[in-house]
Amino acid sequence: MFRPSRPNGLARAAVRARPAAFVGTFLALLMTVAIVSACGILLETGLRAAVPPTRYAGAPVVIAADQQVRMTAGRGEDAEQLAVPVPELARVDAALLAELAPLGRAVPDVSFPVRSDAGPVTASGWGSAAFTGTRLGTGRAPGPGEVVLGGPAAGGAERVTLDTPAGKREFRVSGRTDAPGVWFADDQARALSGHPGALDAIALLPAPGADPAAVAERARAAVGDRAHVLTGDDRVLDARLAGAKELLIALGASFGGTATMVAVFTAAAAIALCVGQRSREYALLRAVGATPRQIRRSVATEALLVAPLAGVLGCLPGIALAHWWFGQLKDKGAIPAPVELAVSWIPLVSAIGTGLVAALLAGWAAARRPARIRPGAALAEAAVERLRPGWIRTALGIAAVAGGFTCAGLASGGSVSAAAAAGPGVVMLFMLAVALLGPLIARGCATVLGLPLRATGPAGALAAANARTNARRLASALTPIVLAVAFSSTLVFLQTTADRATGHQQAAGLLADHIVSAPPGSGLPSDAAARAAALPGVSAAVPVSRTSVLVPVGSGSGAQLRSASAQITGGDLTPVQDLGVRAGSLGALRAGTVAVDRGLAEAVGVRLGGRMELRLPDGVRAAPEVVAVYERGLGFGEVTLPAADLAAHRTAPAATELLVRGASPGLADLGGALTDKSGWATAQDTDRQLNAWANTVMAAVLGGFAALAAANTLAMTVLDRRRELTLLRLVGSTRRQVLRMIRWEALLVAGAGLALGSAIAAATLIPMTKALTGEAPYVPPLVYGSFAAGALLLTLLATALPARHALRRAAV
Repeated sequence: MFRPSRPNGLARAAVRARPAAFVGTFLALLMTVAIVSACGILLETGLRAAVPPTRYAGAPVVIAADQQVRMTAGRGEDAEQLAVPVPELARVDAALLAELAPLGRAVPDVSFPVRSDAGPVTASGWGSAAFTGTRLGTGRAPGPGEVVLGGPAAGGAERVTLDTPAGKREFRVSGRTDAPGVWFADDQARALSGHPGALDAIALLPAPGADPAAVAERARAAVGDRAHVLTGDDRVLDARLAGAKELLIALGASFGGTATMVAVFTAAAAIALCVGQRSREYALLRAVGATPRQIRRSVATEALLVAPLAGVLGCLPGIALAHWWFGQLKDKGAIPAPVELAVSWIPLVSAIGTGLVAALLAGWAAARRPARIRPGAALAEAAVERLRPGWIRTALGIAAVAGGFTCAGLASGGSVSAAAAAGPGVVMLFMLAVALLGPLIARGCATVLGLPLRATGPAGALAAANARTNARRLASALTPIVLAVAFSSTLVFLQTTADRATGHQQAAGLLADHIVSAPPGSGLPSDAAARAAALPGVSAAVPVSRTSVLVPVGSGSGAQLRSASAQITGGDLTPVQDLGVRAGSLGALRAGTVAVDRGLAEAVGVRLGGRMELRLPDGVRAAPEVVAVYERGLGFGEVTLPAADLAAHRTAPAATELLVRGASPGLADLGGALTDKSGWATAQDTDRQLNAWANTVMAAVLGGFAALAAANTLAMTVLDRRRELTLLRLVGSTRRQVLRMIRWEALLVAGAGLALGSAIAAATLIPMTKALTGEAPYVPPLVYGSFAAGALLLTLLATALPARHALRRAAV
């Protein structure tokens, strides 16, 4: 019986004697931990993201509405509570003021945009000065019909005209302050805000000597479930913070889950390849008496020796990637400046543990065959590669193929939401099939692509024969290339298709000759449409703004609240937009009605004349009647609503765009930037740049990881062929002929990887783009050409460099 000198001595001796054999495994685990830790850091940041209270820093207790819309999906034991942040600020009922008055000073707080001659400013009630610290410089507090001016708006006039959500009004200036903004009396501020029955929040100021914590508990008992009582850092009412948390959690959880599966998958493949390359060593050990337990224990110990160090070192690039990604999101305005990246031990230890578990499981799976081979037949079986995978692996691979085609069929015949949900599943199922059926697929690719290779001469013929004979080796090199091409193509070409379809819809649907756009962060004057319509040469002027609404989609346990883009119109859109109406009429749009895109209508299951349940931007329920169904929602908005229904449910109700049919020199004086159709389309493209950038980064992270894994696998494969290359040199092949054979093999791997990856991407993209845009995927030739060139360059470099090194060793 073979016995090592001490426990696990086989593993230690293997690592010491052949460290190069474990470099590939080490690098694969290091990259796995890097990507898993980066996604984990973003996820933790999203869960912990907070900013210090600013406006309500001086109010110990704040009563505000729930800033999430909640819905129960499913019934009974399967019931699940869904919570989605509201698109804009949810407001609290003003009637709570009377109930909170006995607990202290209850200050109603409203903030809304107004326009003065100096430009847009924020208006509030003067009562907010009690917790914001605003102090008068001159004059007195405002009364009815009066205003306190601050900052650039102060000026020196005794009277001022302000454009408010309730219309233009003239006010007497009662005082001035250095703080920017304008202040009205509290009752007048509520009346001018456009929503007198609702408040942004109620600041509860306890009486002197009262315990704020006790006051907060009494306030919770008083308001019940009608509002939230906030203290500490929870007093921040910032929709940008909620959006940033949602974005970071989505990146860390959704994308992170996919990235983790890809990373673990490729790391396991590298470990399995490393174990497989040493089959002769294990066969020899079995022949001299090593037990199956000793073989398995040796492989597990090797993983324990390599994985922890790779994990610790992998955390460093993971932290660097998370810092870069987070910084880019902050620079693009997707994350508020006060939010900081949270780096703790939790995601790092989790990533290291993920790498360790992946290494142990992959090593255990790869060691099963060499461990159970009979000692007498071990050397004979190790000398010949198995031509077919096991029946369990084959059955699972066929099931994965069937599942991929089933998901693709569901996506192509379903709604937009079904396509979006099924798309990632199609990629993962087909990738699983490639991994399970790798040897069979590799032999098929070698047979098909080997035909033209044989016509190139002896080097090509030898490359084709090698690829067909060593199908498992080819499959190991092929799988990471397929991963890189499939994921990168899916993410990038989905974005290019959506952008192209959006551009087509906007070009075909925009009938306006000019567009007046408000400055960023503000709205147009309330009389801009009337002034434009009165200009000579103008036949129509329609004010429009954009927001989002929440729409319940699906039923039972599959129900969800989906965010839908919405355009808000202050008039008849027919002269300035052609939305591709297929049923009903946009002319029928009035209070209590809605026009909806065809794809969303199918997802919701609503038809012309029916009631569409939705949540307005502040989370308030509504069920308007559907009066039109159109097809150009991707370019203009999935939902079109009348401004009259939205005025009291938006943070800033003023129109942001004025669509004008006709031309007049006076359009430039309406308080916004004047553009034509092409300029407006360019501005819309700028708004989509964040989504395009996010998809590109995700494609780069996944594709880059898979590409590095492919290079690592290719190098491991070539370095393991030193005996083969030495034998070729001994039988008379020149160095140049051997390198040419390696190059042909690399081209075969690249071609097969491109073909399979492109096929998987097509199977995913075609149903998704059909449901999302109604068009075939748009693949820019230059972009796809760069993918193909990258795959070719990667395979050539990853094989040529180690081959030259191996040939130098062979010459020695």
